[in-house]
Amino acid sequence: MNGSNRRVFMMQVAAASGTALLAANAQAQPAMVNEKDAQAAALGYAADTTKVDAKKFPKHAATQLCNKCQLYAAKATDPAGPCALFPGKLVAGKGWCSAWVKKAG
Repeated sequence: MNGSNRRVFMMQVAAASGTALLAANAQAQPAMVNEKDAQAAALGYAADTTKVDAKKFPKHAATQLCNKCQLYAAKATDPAGPCALFPGKLVAGKGWCSAWVKKAG
């Protein structure tokens, strides 16, 4: 193998490796929001709306679910999805937080 062919081969290997890494990162799921994270705790986030402290959040209703919130950026049928309040993380579709706003429509 001469120098030119070796250089082309090495560039192809590097390009293929980079493409494989990008594909793997694109398929990786973001982490779920931890209820104990500072922002989640401040908003009273619960992954299960039935476990919200009624004394602490008297305006909460069991029918208020993340998947019915304006801030939930996934299909209502998805078990989890992104939320504008927690960038890069997922919230439970059946979760709730004090910033809940009824989805229009």
